[in-house]
Amino acid sequence: MKRSAPRCPVPAEQLPIREYEEMRESWFYSWGARSLRGYTVPVLVVWGLSWLVSAPIAAASFAPTKFLTQFLVSASLGALVIPTLTLLQLYVGWSHVGHRLQTRDLPYEESGWYDGQIWTKPDDVFNRDCLIVDYQVKPILSRLRKTFGIIASCLATSILGWSLL
Repeated sequence: MKRSAPRCPVPAEQLPIREYEEMRESWFYSWGARSLRGYTVPVLVVWGLSWLVSAPIAAASFAPTKFLTQFLVSASLGALVIPTLTLLQLYVGWSHVGHRLQTRDLPYEESGWYDGQIWTKPDDVFNRDCLIVDYQVKPILSRLRKTFGIIASCLATSILGWSLL
């Protein structure tokens, strides 16, 4: 007689694999999992739209007709705020799902905040989840860290250039 595996008590919407699948299918969170072009275009669009806010503020401080360089540097730096916050949200979301996938003892709630339980993942589920982290989530987090590095280098270059103006 074949012994069946114990039923998973975690509600379906709280399973890390379900959270991962929802993020991959999500309009916003799927940015990180797209091709390089599919990732870069939305980030650049957000940065371009951020100019709608940062350009008038920079223009109030540096008239573009008199101080074009200062205007462009300050507006482009100001426009980095919204994309940086957007990418930070992507990073936090993917990091959270990656952590839940890598956790062997999974906390969950059956029906509300007052009845928390812990489920220990069987080896096959845990191994599958770790493979997803290694081959799907970590590359996304790495891409986001590289993007933060690019933003930081743009910031450092702009600050250095500003001091030379």
